Amino acid sequence: VPALATERRFAQRLRECLEQEQLSDGRYQLQRLPEGRVALPVLEEKLSRLCLPAEMPCELLRIQQPVPSRAARRRSPAQRLRDELRALLGAGWSEELERDVPHAWQRHGDLVLLSQDSFRAAAWERLGSALWQTVASALGARRVARRGRVLPDGMRTPSVTLLLGQHGWVEHVDNGIRYTFDVTKCMFSPGNITEKLRVASLPCSGEVVVDLYAGIGYFTLPFLVHAGAAFVHACEWNSHALEALHRSLLLNGVRDRCRIHAGDSRQLQLRDVAHRVNLGLIPSSEQGWPVACRVLRKDTGGVLHIHHNVESPPALAPPQSAVLRAERGSAEAASPGAEAQQPEHGGEAAPGARLRPEWQQWAEGTAARIRALLAELHGRPWRASVLHVEPVKSYAPHVHHLVLDLECRPVLP
Repeated sequence: VPALATERRFAQRLRECLEQEQLSDGRYQLQRLPEGRVALPVLEEKLSRLCLPAEMPCELLRIQQPVPSRAARRRSPAQRLRDELRALLGAGWSEELERDVPHAWQRHGDLVLLSQDSFRAAAWERLGSALWQTVASALGARRVARRGRVLPDGMRTPSVTLLLGQHGWVEHVDNGIRYTFDVTKCMFSPGNITEKLRVASLPCSGEVVVDLYAGIGYFTLPFLVHAGAAFVHACEWNSHALEALHRSLLLNGVRDRCRIHAGDSRQLQLRDVAHRVNLGLIPSSEQGWPVACRVLRKDTGGVLHIHHNVESPPALAPPQSAVLRAERGSAEAASPGAEAQQPEHGGEAAPGARLRPEWQQWAEGTAARIRALLAELHGRPWRASVLHVEPVKSYAPHVHHLVLDLECRPVLP
Protein backbone atom coordinates (compact mmCIF):
# COMPACT_ATOMS: atom_id res chain seq x y z
CA VAL A 1 0.00 0.00 0.00
CA PRO A 2 1.50 3.41 -0.93
CA ALA A 3 2.00 5.85 1.92
CA LEU A 4 3.62 9.20 2.62
CA ALA A 5 6.18 9.12 5.44
CA THR A 6 6.95 12.25 7.45
CA GLU A 7 8.16 13.28 10.89
CA ARG A 8 5.61 12.88 13.65
CA ARG A 9 5.43 16.65 14.28
CA PHE A 10 4.14 17.06 10.70
CA ALA A 11 1.79 14.02 10.74
CA GLN A 12 -1.43 15.79 11.77
CA ARG A 13 -0.94 18.63 9.30
CA LEU A 14 -0.11 16.16 6.50
CA ARG A 15 -3.23 14.16 7.29
CA GLU A 16 -5.38 17.29 7.06
CA CYS A 17 -3.86 18.12 3.67
CA LEU A 18 -4.48 14.60 2.35
CA GLU A 19 -8.08 14.55 3.57
CA GLN A 20 -8.74 18.00 2.12
CA GLU A 21 -7.55 16.79 -1.29
CA GLN A 22 -9.33 13.41 -0.82
CA LEU A 23 -6.04 11.56 -1.15
CA SER A 24 -5.96 9.58 2.11
CA ASP A 25 -6.76 5.88 2.08
CA GLY A 26 -9.19 5.40 4.97
CA ARG A 27 -8.96 1.62 4.78
CA TYR A 28 -5.69 1.61 6.74
CA GLN A 29 -4.32 3.11 9.94
CA LEU A 30 -1.40 5.47 10.31
CA GLN A 31 1.69 3.41 11.03
CA ARG A 32 4.71 4.30 13.13
CA LEU A 33 8.11 4.00 11.48
CA PRO A 34 11.66 4.07 12.91
CA GLU A 35 13.42 7.36 13.60
CA GLY A 36 10.28 9.11 14.81
CA ARG A 37 8.41 9.03 11.52
CA VAL A 38 4.80 8.20 10.63
CA ALA A 39 3.37 6.72 7.41
CA LEU A 40 -0.03 7.88 6.13
CA PRO A 41 -1.66 5.53 3.54
CA VAL A 42 -2.68 7.30 0.33
CA LEU A 43 -4.68 6.39 -2.78
CA GLU A 44 -2.18 5.48 -5.47
CA GLU A 45 -4.39 6.44 -8.39
CA LYS A 46 -4.65 10.04 -7.06
CA LEU A 47 -0.97 10.69 -6.34
CA SER A 48 -0.67 12.90 -9.43
CA ARG A 49 -2.95 15.42 -7.66
CA LEU A 50 -0.66 15.63 -4.65
CA CYS A 51 0.38 19.19 -3.83
CA LEU A 52 1.92 19.71 -0.40
CA PRO A 53 3.60 22.74 1.23
CA ALA A 54 7.35 22.81 0.55
CA GLU A 55 8.17 23.10 4.27
CA MET A 56 6.57 19.72 4.95
CA PRO A 57 9.24 17.05 4.29
CA CYS A 58 7.87 13.65 3.23
CA GLU A 59 8.71 10.72 1.00
CA LEU A 60 6.67 8.07 -0.82
CA LEU A 61 7.10 4.47 0.30
CA ARG A 62 5.13 1.21 0.30
CA ILE A 63 3.80 -0.53 3.41
CA GLN A 64 4.04 -4.29 2.96
CA GLN A 65 1.61 -5.27 5.74
CA PRO A 66 -0.79 -2.35 6.28
CA VAL A 67 -3.03 -2.40 9.36
CA PRO A 68 -6.76 -2.01 8.55
CA SER A 69 -8.52 0.91 10.17
CA ARG A 70 -11.35 0.36 12.65
CA ALA A 71 -13.88 1.44 10.05
CA ALA A 72 -12.46 -1.06 7.56
CA ARG A 73 -12.65 -3.87 10.11
CA ARG A 74 -16.35 -3.09 10.63
CA ARG A 75 -17.13 -3.38 6.90
CA SER A 76 -18.72 -6.52 5.51
CA PRO A 77 -16.62 -8.50 3.00
CA ALA A 78 -18.93 -7.32 0.19
CA GLN A 79 -18.44 -3.68 1.19
CA ARG A 80 -14.70 -4.16 1.49
CA LEU A 81 -14.60 -5.71 -1.99
CA ARG A 82 -16.46 -2.77 -3.52
CA ASP A 83 -14.29 -0.22 -1.75
CA GLU A 84 -11.06 -1.81 -2.93
CA LEU A 85 -12.30 -2.19 -6.50
CA ARG A 86 -13.45 1.42 -6.51
CA ALA A 87 -10.00 2.47 -5.33
CA LEU A 88 -8.36 0.29 -7.98
CA LEU A 89 -10.40 1.78 -10.83
CA GLY A 90 -10.49 5.37 -9.60
CA ALA A 91 -12.20 7.58 -12.20
CA GLY A 92 -13.10 4.49 -14.23
CA TRP A 93 -15.63 3.34 -11.64
CA SER A 94 -19.26 3.31 -12.84
CA GLU A 95 -22.73 2.12 -11.86
CA GLU A 96 -22.47 -0.63 -14.47
CA LEU A 97 -19.37 -2.00 -12.75
CA GLU A 98 -21.04 -1.64 -9.36
CA ARG A 99 -23.81 -3.99 -10.54
CA ASP A 100 -21.20 -6.44 -11.86
CA VAL A 101 -19.55 -6.97 -8.46
CA PRO A 102 -20.89 -10.06 -6.63
CA HIS A 103 -22.77 -9.78 -3.34
CA ALA A 104 -22.14 -13.44 -2.40
CA TRP A 105 -19.76 -16.29 -3.20
CA GLN A 106 -18.76 -19.72 -1.98
CA ARG A 107 -15.67 -20.15 0.15
CA HIS A 108 -13.68 -23.37 0.21
CA GLY A 109 -10.62 -22.98 2.42
CA ASP A 110 -8.39 -20.31 0.89
CA LEU A 111 -10.34 -20.28 -2.41
CA VAL A 112 -13.40 -18.16 -3.21
CA LEU A 113 -15.72 -19.37 -5.96
CA LEU A 114 -17.55 -16.52 -7.69
CA SER A 115 -20.89 -16.77 -9.46
CA GLN A 116 -20.95 -17.06 -13.23
CA ASP A 117 -22.49 -13.61 -13.75
CA SER A 118 -19.83 -11.64 -11.85
CA PHE A 119 -17.11 -9.45 -13.45
CA ARG A 120 -18.41 -9.89 -16.99
CA ALA A 121 -18.07 -6.26 -18.17
CA ALA A 122 -15.25 -5.62 -20.66
CA ALA A 123 -13.68 -3.00 -18.37
CA TRP A 124 -12.60 -5.69 -15.93
CA GLU A 125 -10.50 -7.50 -18.54
CA ARG A 126 -8.18 -4.52 -18.89
CA LEU A 127 -7.13 -4.91 -15.24
CA GLY A 128 -5.70 -8.38 -15.84
CA SER A 129 -4.34 -10.20 -12.79
CA ALA A 130 -4.60 -7.03 -10.66
CA LEU A 131 -8.36 -7.56 -10.52
CA TRP A 132 -8.11 -11.07 -9.08
CA GLN A 133 -5.34 -10.07 -6.67
CA THR A 134 -7.63 -7.31 -5.38
CA VAL A 135 -10.60 -9.68 -5.06
CA ALA A 136 -8.48 -12.22 -3.15
CA SER A 137 -7.09 -9.54 -0.84
CA ALA A 138 -10.51 -8.04 -0.09
CA LEU A 139 -12.07 -11.43 0.67
CA GLY A 140 -9.15 -12.84 2.63
CA ALA A 141 -8.37 -15.57 0.08
CA ARG A 142 -5.34 -16.74 -1.88
CA ARG A 143 -7.14 -18.28 -4.86
CA VAL A 144 -10.10 -17.14 -6.97
CA ALA A 145 -12.28 -19.15 -9.36
CA ARG A 146 -15.51 -18.45 -11.24
CA ARG A 147 -18.36 -20.84 -11.98
CA GLY A 148 -19.83 -21.41 -15.41
CA ARG A 149 -22.81 -23.49 -16.42
CA VAL A 150 -22.97 -27.13 -15.35
CA LEU A 151 -22.09 -29.33 -18.32
CA PRO A 152 -24.91 -31.60 -19.63
CA ASP A 153 -22.70 -34.72 -19.52
CA GLY A 154 -24.71 -36.84 -17.06
CA MET A 155 -22.08 -36.24 -14.35
CA ARG A 156 -22.95 -32.62 -13.45
CA THR A 157 -19.39 -31.60 -14.29
CA PRO A 158 -18.86 -27.95 -13.37
CA SER A 159 -17.47 -25.44 -15.83
CA VAL A 160 -15.14 -23.54 -13.50
CA THR A 161 -12.29 -21.22 -14.46
CA LEU A 162 -9.36 -20.79 -12.07
CA LEU A 163 -8.56 -17.06 -12.11
CA LEU A 164 -5.87 -16.89 -9.45
CA GLY A 165 -3.85 -19.83 -8.14
CA GLN A 166 -2.10 -22.93 -9.41
CA HIS A 167 -4.68 -25.67 -8.77
CA GLY A 168 -8.32 -26.18 -7.81
CA TRP A 169 -8.01 -28.71 -4.95
CA VAL A 170 -9.66 -27.44 -1.78
CA GLU A 171 -10.70 -28.75 1.61
CA HIS A 172 -14.14 -27.94 2.98
CA VAL A 173 -15.16 -28.74 6.57
CA ASP A 174 -18.87 -29.45 7.01
CA ASN A 175 -20.35 -30.70 10.32
CA GLY A 176 -16.89 -31.81 11.42
CA ILE A 177 -16.31 -33.79 8.20
CA ARG A 178 -13.40 -32.92 5.90
CA TYR A 179 -14.29 -33.00 2.21
CA THR A 180 -11.56 -32.48 -0.37
CA PHE A 181 -12.21 -32.02 -4.09
CA ASP A 182 -11.08 -30.09 -7.16
CA VAL A 183 -13.54 -27.23 -7.74
CA THR A 184 -12.72 -27.26 -11.46
CA LYS A 185 -13.75 -30.93 -11.72
CA CYS A 186 -16.40 -31.56 -9.04
CA MET A 187 -19.37 -29.71 -7.59
CA PHE A 188 -20.07 -29.12 -3.91
CA SER A 189 -23.71 -28.43 -3.10
CA PRO A 190 -24.15 -26.37 0.08
CA GLY A 191 -27.93 -26.55 -0.38
CA ASN A 192 -27.94 -30.18 0.85
CA ILE A 193 -26.62 -29.31 4.32
CA THR A 194 -29.89 -30.09 6.14
CA GLU A 195 -30.06 -33.56 4.60
CA LYS A 196 -26.41 -34.25 5.40
CA LEU A 197 -27.07 -33.27 9.02
CA ARG A 198 -30.15 -35.50 9.10
CA VAL A 199 -28.21 -38.46 7.66
CA ALA A 200 -25.50 -37.87 10.27
CA SER A 201 -28.13 -38.26 13.02
CA LEU A 202 -29.70 -41.50 11.75
CA PRO A 203 -29.31 -44.59 13.97
CA CYS A 204 -27.06 -46.69 11.70
CA SER A 205 -24.88 -48.42 14.28
CA GLY A 206 -23.74 -51.81 12.99
CA GLU A 207 -25.49 -51.36 9.63
CA VAL A 208 -24.24 -51.96 6.10
CA VAL A 209 -25.19 -49.05 3.82
CA VAL A 210 -25.15 -48.86 0.03
CA ASP A 211 -24.79 -45.34 -1.40
CA LEU A 212 -25.74 -45.67 -5.06
CA TYR A 213 -24.69 -42.15 -6.11
CA ALA A 214 -21.78 -41.34 -3.81
CA GLY A 215 -20.20 -38.40 -5.67
CA ILE A 216 -17.44 -36.90 -3.52
CA GLY A 217 -18.99 -38.43 -0.40
CA TYR A 218 -21.86 -36.05 0.46
CA PHE A 219 -23.72 -38.81 2.32
CA THR A 220 -21.15 -41.62 2.41
CA LEU A 221 -19.04 -39.65 4.88
CA PRO A 222 -21.88 -38.66 7.30
CA PHE A 223 -23.01 -42.31 7.36
CA LEU A 224 -19.48 -43.38 8.35
CA VAL A 225 -18.27 -40.50 10.52
CA HIS A 226 -21.38 -39.61 12.54
CA ALA A 227 -24.19 -42.14 11.98
CA GLY A 228 -22.08 -45.12 13.03
CA ALA A 229 -22.52 -47.30 9.93
CA ALA A 230 -20.36 -50.41 10.13
CA PHE A 231 -19.60 -50.40 6.39
CA VAL A 232 -20.58 -48.43 3.30
CA HIS A 233 -20.52 -49.54 -0.34
CA ALA A 234 -20.06 -46.31 -2.33
CA CYS A 235 -20.95 -46.35 -6.04
CA GLU A 236 -19.76 -43.63 -8.43
CA TRP A 237 -18.90 -43.38 -12.14
CA ASN A 238 -17.21 -39.95 -12.31
CA SER A 239 -13.44 -40.49 -12.13
CA HIS A 240 -12.82 -37.03 -10.63
CA ALA A 241 -15.42 -37.62 -7.90
CA LEU A 242 -13.89 -41.05 -7.23
CA GLU A 243 -10.48 -39.50 -6.58
CA ALA A 244 -12.01 -36.89 -4.28
CA LEU A 245 -13.99 -39.56 -2.40
CA HIS A 246 -10.88 -41.69 -1.91
CA ARG A 247 -8.93 -38.71 -0.54
CA SER A 248 -11.77 -37.65 1.78
CA LEU A 249 -12.16 -41.16 3.21
CA LEU A 250 -8.45 -41.10 4.07
CA LEU A 251 -8.67 -37.59 5.55
CA ASN A 252 -11.46 -38.70 7.89
CA GLY A 253 -9.85 -42.02 8.85
CA VAL A 254 -12.69 -44.21 7.55
CA ARG A 255 -11.17 -45.66 4.36
CA ASP A 256 -11.10 -49.18 5.84
CA ARG A 257 -14.90 -49.15 6.33
CA CYS A 258 -15.78 -48.25 2.75
CA ARG A 259 -15.57 -50.11 -0.54
CA ILE A 260 -15.68 -47.94 -3.65
CA HIS A 261 -17.47 -49.40 -6.67
CA ALA A 262 -16.38 -47.52 -9.79
CA GLY A 263 -18.80 -47.46 -12.72
CA ASP A 264 -22.51 -47.42 -13.45
CA SER A 265 -24.41 -48.34 -10.28
CA ARG A 266 -27.10 -50.01 -12.42
CA GLN A 267 -24.51 -52.74 -13.12
CA LEU A 268 -23.67 -53.25 -9.44
CA GLN A 269 -23.24 -56.96 -8.66
CA LEU A 270 -23.98 -56.74 -4.92
CA ARG A 271 -27.03 -58.57 -3.56
CA ASP A 272 -28.61 -59.14 -0.17
CA VAL A 273 -26.18 -57.02 1.88
CA ALA A 274 -27.76 -53.67 2.84
CA HIS A 275 -29.72 -52.58 5.88
CA ARG A 276 -30.06 -49.16 4.27
CA VAL A 277 -29.73 -47.77 0.72
CA ASN A 278 -29.21 -44.11 -0.17
CA LEU A 279 -30.48 -42.98 -3.60
CA GLY A 280 -29.25 -39.37 -3.63
CA LEU A 281 -29.80 -38.47 -7.28
CA ILE A 282 -32.00 -35.69 -8.61
CA PRO A 283 -34.15 -34.91 -10.50
CA SER A 284 -34.95 -38.64 -10.13
CA SER A 285 -33.28 -41.75 -8.73
CA GLU A 286 -35.87 -44.02 -10.37
CA GLN A 287 -33.34 -45.91 -12.49
CA GLY A 288 -31.66 -47.05 -9.28
CA TRP A 289 -34.80 -48.53 -7.68
CA PRO A 290 -34.31 -52.10 -9.05
CA VAL A 291 -30.68 -52.11 -7.83
CA ALA A 292 -31.75 -50.81 -4.42
CA CYS A 293 -34.27 -53.63 -4.10
CA ARG A 294 -31.62 -56.22 -5.04
CA VAL A 295 -29.05 -55.04 -2.50
CA LEU A 296 -31.50 -54.92 0.44
CA ARG A 297 -31.18 -57.86 2.82
CA LYS A 298 -33.84 -60.35 1.75
CA ASP A 299 -34.32 -61.77 5.25
CA THR A 300 -34.93 -58.51 7.12
CA GLY A 301 -35.30 -55.81 4.48
CA GLY A 302 -34.27 -52.27 5.39
CA VAL A 303 -34.76 -48.57 4.66
CA LEU A 304 -34.48 -46.76 1.31
CA HIS A 305 -33.74 -43.01 1.24
CA ILE A 306 -35.19 -41.99 -2.13
CA HIS A 307 -34.41 -38.52 -3.53
CA HIS A 308 -36.72 -36.96 -6.13
CA ASN A 309 -37.79 -33.57 -7.47
CA VAL A 310 -41.55 -33.23 -7.04
CA GLU A 311 -43.59 -30.53 -8.75
CA SER A 312 -46.49 -28.94 -6.94
CA PRO A 313 -48.64 -25.83 -7.58
CA PRO A 314 -48.31 -22.83 -5.26
CA ALA A 315 -49.72 -23.63 -1.83
CA LEU A 316 -52.64 -21.49 -0.64
CA ALA A 317 -51.05 -21.49 2.80
CA PRO A 318 -47.52 -22.52 3.76
CA PRO A 319 -47.05 -25.87 5.50
CA GLN A 320 -47.32 -25.48 9.26
CA SER A 321 -44.21 -27.57 9.84
CA ALA A 322 -40.94 -27.30 7.92
CA VAL A 323 -40.17 -30.99 8.40
CA LEU A 324 -43.07 -33.30 7.70
CA ARG A 325 -43.69 -36.77 9.00
CA ALA A 326 -45.98 -39.39 7.55
CA GLU A 327 -48.50 -41.43 9.40
CA ARG A 328 -46.99 -44.85 9.94
CA GLY A 329 -45.08 -44.58 13.25
CA SER A 330 -41.62 -43.31 12.32
CA ALA A 331 -38.56 -44.73 13.98
CA GLU A 332 -36.26 -42.29 12.17
CA ALA A 333 -38.10 -39.02 11.57
CA ALA A 334 -36.13 -35.83 12.05
CA SER A 335 -37.28 -33.15 14.46
CA PRO A 336 -38.82 -30.01 12.93
CA GLY A 337 -36.39 -27.84 11.10
CA ALA A 338 -33.47 -27.74 13.55
CA GLU A 339 -30.11 -28.49 11.99
CA ALA A 340 -28.43 -30.00 15.02
CA GLN A 341 -31.30 -31.66 16.91
CA GLN A 342 -31.42 -35.40 17.35
CA PRO A 343 -34.18 -37.44 15.65
CA GLU A 344 -37.34 -38.38 17.44
CA HIS A 345 -37.94 -42.05 18.13
CA GLY A 346 -41.50 -43.19 17.66
CA GLY A 347 -44.59 -41.25 18.67
CA GLU A 348 -47.24 -39.45 16.66
CA ALA A 349 -46.66 -36.57 14.26
CA ALA A 350 -46.57 -33.10 15.73
CA PRO A 351 -49.99 -31.38 15.84
CA GLY A 352 -50.68 -29.53 12.59
CA ALA A 353 -47.84 -31.16 10.65
CA ARG A 354 -48.97 -32.09 7.16
CA LEU A 355 -47.70 -33.05 3.74
CA ARG A 356 -48.63 -31.19 0.61
CA PRO A 357 -51.04 -33.42 -1.33
CA GLU A 358 -48.60 -33.75 -4.24
CA TRP A 359 -45.83 -34.87 -1.88
CA GLN A 360 -48.10 -37.39 -0.20
CA GLN A 361 -49.25 -38.73 -3.57
CA TRP A 362 -45.65 -39.11 -4.77
CA ALA A 363 -44.60 -40.87 -1.55
CA GLU A 364 -47.49 -43.36 -1.65
CA GLY A 365 -47.08 -43.99 -5.38
CA THR A 366 -43.36 -44.65 -4.90
CA ALA A 367 -44.08 -47.02 -2.01
CA ALA A 368 -46.50 -49.02 -4.20
CA ARG A 369 -43.96 -49.33 -7.03
CA ILE A 370 -41.13 -50.39 -4.70
CA ARG A 371 -43.47 -52.93 -3.09
CA ALA A 372 -44.19 -54.41 -6.52
CA LEU A 373 -40.49 -54.52 -7.46
CA LEU A 374 -39.61 -56.38 -4.26
CA ALA A 375 -42.45 -58.88 -4.67
CA GLU A 376 -41.40 -59.62 -8.25
CA LEU A 377 -37.73 -59.98 -7.25
CA HIS A 378 -38.29 -62.33 -4.31
CA GLY A 379 -41.51 -64.10 -5.30
CA ARG A 380 -43.33 -63.19 -2.10
CA PRO A 381 -45.14 -60.12 -0.71
CA TRP A 382 -43.32 -57.24 0.95
CA ARG A 383 -44.46 -54.23 2.96
CA ALA A 384 -43.25 -50.74 1.99
CA SER A 385 -44.17 -48.16 4.63
CA VAL A 386 -43.61 -44.41 4.43
CA LEU A 387 -41.59 -43.35 7.46
CA HIS A 388 -40.83 -39.75 6.62
CA VAL A 389 -40.79 -37.16 3.83
CA GLU A 390 -38.03 -34.57 4.08
CA PRO A 391 -38.13 -31.35 2.02
CA VAL A 392 -34.46 -30.55 1.31
CA LYS A 393 -34.75 -27.37 -0.74
CA SER A 394 -36.67 -25.60 -3.46
CA TYR A 395 -35.07 -26.73 -6.71
CA ALA A 396 -37.01 -24.44 -9.06
CA PRO A 397 -40.31 -22.52 -8.91
CA HIS A 398 -42.90 -24.99 -7.57
CA VAL A 399 -40.38 -27.87 -7.66
CA HIS A 400 -39.04 -29.29 -4.40
CA HIS A 401 -36.18 -31.68 -3.76
CA LEU A 402 -37.67 -34.30 -1.41
CA VAL A 403 -36.31 -37.39 0.33
CA LEU A 404 -38.62 -40.31 1.11
CA ASP A 405 -37.58 -42.66 3.91
CA LEU A 406 -39.24 -45.94 2.94
CA GLU A 407 -39.15 -48.95 5.25
CA CYS A 408 -39.24 -52.22 3.29
CA ARG A 409 -39.87 -55.53 5.09
CA PRO A 410 -40.67 -59.02 3.83
CA VAL A 411 -44.08 -60.37 4.87
CA LEU A 412 -43.41 -63.41 7.01
CA PRO A 413 -45.45 -66.58 6.32
